[in-house]
Amino acid sequence: MSGEARYRAGLHRYAVVLAAATAALVFAGGLVTSTGSGLSVPDWPLSFGTLMPPMRGGVLFEHGHRMLATTVGLLTIGLVVWLLRREPRGWVRRLGVAALGLVVLQGVLGGLTVLLKLPTIVSVAHAGTAELFLCLTAGIAVVTSRGWIEAPAPLPDRGTPSLRALATLAAVVVYGQILLGALVRHSGAGLAIPDFPLAFGRLVPPFDSRLVAYHFAHRVGALVTVACVGWLVARVLRERAAVAALRRPALLLLVLVAFQVFLGALTVWSRKAVVPTTLHLLTGALILVTTLVLALRTRRLLAPALARADARRALVETPAT
Repeated sequence: MSGEARYRAGLHRYAVVLAAATAALVFAGGLVTSTGSGLSVPDWPLSFGTLMPPMRGGVLFEHGHRMLATTVGLLTIGLVVWLLRREPRGWVRRLGVAALGLVVLQGVLGGLTVLLKLPTIVSVAHAGTAELFLCLTAGIAVVTSRGWIEAPAPLPDRGTPSLRALATLAAVVVYGQILLGALVRHSGAGLAIPDFPLAFGRLVPPFDSRLVAYHFAHRVGALVTVACVGWLVARVLRERAAVAALRRPALLLLVLVAFQVFLGALTVWSRKAVVPTTLHLLTGALILVTTLVLALRTRRLLAPALARADARRALVETPAT
């Protein structure tokens, strides 16, 4: 396939729908864990040996999650077919194929969590893969958008570290924090430290169990994440506030991170009530996606310092004719 990319509204909107459906799937998976419904359906891939069991109690959450996962899988197949037929950029087509591979892996991991009776390592892998798949779908939505395809000439990326590097670092840090949260969630460490903002009335708790260590590591990770994201947002607003494509996700990050800190506290104060606990998981996913969007846009809209230096050098060294 050859030719330059052009904006295809239908493809972009389809990718946005898939990303939104994936976020809904993350929320539904969070409900399964928050309500303790993980083994309400004890078999897989069928549910009590049927395609549609009675939707009562925990089965509603668990089988509902499976139905939504199937929908997302079918949507992903549709996206890949569309990309392979219409998308001229090979790297974007490969993103689609990678998304399909991840959704298949995610389904297998989901089955293993049931068949192996919710082992922590598999459950954490299931959660981590879900977030990666969400990032891929959101990334495809970004790179098929009009703003990406018809982007103006890049602006200089000033400062050390560059905004490109800082945004990428922030995305990695947020993902690491999400993995820590999944470990806390699936190991049963959510209330290993029962108070907040202190820990057993102290700044540093006694590490008398691994669950306390997991929980406290997640709190420390939250501080690191807030610092990293705050640094990124401050840099964007100070240096590129005039660029709406960077300013808007930066401001959204501020709101999401503040809300996430509140939800984390409320999760402890409410003794892991279903609504704040599940919203805490979803908001973490939205923070990751927003950070990823910002990272991708900095790479599209800002030119790295090395590239600018090379361009100037080439201009100087070009012989006159």
